[in-house]
Amino acid sequence: MISAKNFIEELHSHDIKFYTGVPDSLLKSICAYISDNSESDNNIIAANEGAAIAIAAGYNLASEKIPLVYMQNSGIGNAINPLLSLVDYDVYNIPILMLIGWRGEPGFKDEPQHVKQGEITLKLLDTMKIKYEVLPQDPALLKKCINNSVSYIKKTNRPFALVVKKNTFSKYSANRENKSNLMKREDVLEYIVSQLSKDDIIVSTTGKTSREIFEIREKFDNSHEQDFLTVGSMGHANQIALGIAIQKKDRSIYCIDGDGAMIMHTGSLGIIGDLSPENFKHILINNGAHDSVGGQKTIAQNIDMCSIAKDFNYKKTYKVKSKSELKNVFDEFKNSKGPVFLEIIVKKGARKELGRPNISPKENKKAFINFLKNGTKS
Repeated sequence: MISAKNFIEELHSHDIKFYTGVPDSLLKSICAYISDNSESDNNIIAANEGAAIAIAAGYNLASEKIPLVYMQNSGIGNAINPLLSLVDYDVYNIPILMLIGWRGEPGFKDEPQHVKQGEITLKLLDTMKIKYEVLPQDPALLKKCINNSVSYIKKTNRPFALVVKKNTFSKYSANRENKSNLMKREDVLEYIVSQLSKDDIIVSTTGKTSREIFEIREKFDNSHEQDFLTVGSMGHANQIALGIAIQKKDRSIYCIDGDGAMIMHTGSLGIIGDLSPENFKHILINNGAHDSVGGQKTIAQNIDMCSIAKDFNYKKTYKVKSKSELKNVFDEFKNSKGPVFLEIIVKKGARKELGRPNISPKENKKAFINFLKNGTKS
């Protein structure tokens, strides 16, 4: 395996010292090392992958140096527009080195939301005419790979992608402490679930939030039919919830969102506010981190998310940091006409033994549709 230190030092030898992107679990050693060893101006965790391409383009225009953009392969979808209409050879011809985590690589077991993306990752790059190389796992081959990539970029001014398989990078742990006295996300979710009626509808964001909701239902021997567990589509859970809310106006819809996901597509809140469905209850679980892919920081605890929701025409907003505060406002939140917004500040992290849903997305969908049509079984 390749050490994060050696990889970054190899980039430095080519004067590649600017990084932007969205973290990925296969790249968490690289992302952690960059965070520990780079100035904040030289490592920008972008709102989404398309924004990262644009940031990198701006950096190149101002510096004439090559930037590195990191992302999971699922993020290629967000990046396609600026890759083809901004940095492409036939448009502005801007050089970028991309580092792409290859989730769902054919031949290896992965979660359902990654399988199709893994199958088509290399085909997508071929279709976009972006030259790529699978990053070798042998450290002895690293130098040649980077040299070839940079030589191609300098010769053509075109983007080049390094595709990263699982277990390519050795483990690097970031210099972070988590001694916070804030609530745990799972405890918060357990409280929320316990307060909802059997006809209420939950749409939960991708990552550990949906995994924890699934396990909470298992813990209390509840059915999973009330919950649409969004396993992919980061940033889109609130729009799924909106689509349901405007069709099921007699039912309360609870969207349980994450801060990284909300920041990725913040403009969606404006659509919710403009339509103003009275049954829409929006809960933001804000731990200030991309928790599922390594715990890299988001900007969400540095900005006023409630003011953003309010400016987007949400009727009421609430912000809590403790269990007592949550209990004090939850009934009012639950009974208010929507759209209403509740931000809950929690600590980073999850149980090491946290499992994954043992039902497929299609099984989840089938039970959920039946619940929307007919209500709860019990």
